[in-house]
Amino acid sequence: MKKLLALSFLYMLASNYATSQVIIPLYEKIPNSKPSADREKSVVTDGILRVSKVSVPSLAMYTATTQNDKKTAVIICPGGGYGILAASHEGSDVAKLFNEWGITAFVLKYRLPDDSIMIDKTIGPLQDAQRALQLVRENAPKWNIDPAKIGIMGFSAGGHLAATASTHFSKAVIDNPNKISLRPDFSILAYPVISFTDSLGHTGSRNNLIGKDPSLEKIKEYSNEMQVTPKTPPAFLVHASDDKVVKPGNSISYYEALLKNNVLAELHLYQEGGHGFGLNNKTTTDKWAERLKNWLLANGYL
Repeated sequence: MKKLLALSFLYMLASNYATSQVIIPLYEKIPNSKPSADREKSVVTDGILRVSKVSVPSLAMYTATTQNDKKTAVIICPGGGYGILAASHEGSDVAKLFNEWGITAFVLKYRLPDDSIMIDKTIGPLQDAQRALQLVRENAPKWNIDPAKIGIMGFSAGGHLAATASTHFSKAVIDNPNKISLRPDFSILAYPVISFTDSLGHTGSRNNLIGKDPSLEKIKEYSNEMQVTPKTPPAFLVHASDDKVVKPGNSISYYEALLKNNVLAELHLYQEGGHGFGLNNKTTTDKWAERLKNWLLANGYL
């Protein structure tokens, strides 16, 4: 617990990032874990807080000074190829913006897949995402949140985790004795890794999560465009057409799968922007966060 509080302090000092009001451990006993030393490391480079070697997952809760009457909450999954977490521009900065809109935000510090700390690394991040949804829903009354308005957001590989949580919710990979719904009510996916296929997939994310020689069955399981059903939650997607790291076809394929299943979806493709631009695509004066705000308004979350 002392380490978690120290990391919260680091978040505050790193730059002008939003101050997390409370750090919430995800578990009393971390599932699917092997005994190991805590090797977590946080560094700031190029103005970005990067957290690596995460083995003790937590939620950083950011409560808006004035919550909007919709009582919406969003769980944010930073990206980093399942190798690090870009915890500021894809985490705390985003939480601060949501707070300005009156939305309670949670930045998920999820475990990074590693055979040395996990029995099955392929399910580790999903366990943490499902537990985050379970925990927020269980505490919704106490935190002044509508349990039917809890979304999940992810950037890059965090987008893969958010999309996985949005398509794999019917199969719990955590203990869920009270049968709490693990389905996000909506998802927000920014330049997400969606597919693990050879033609679309981001090799680094795939290798880190399911290994360098995965079976075709495992590739299909974690190619979320193949897992969409009519019960998949509505989604807002944003991507740059010139993204050379995560092909824009990832967002397009997920969007098309949502449309095929009659799921509400909105996709914004910018002609430039590359990868990892966070909230600020410097190639355009258009602010995609404003498009997101309009989408949230249109769907009753603001």
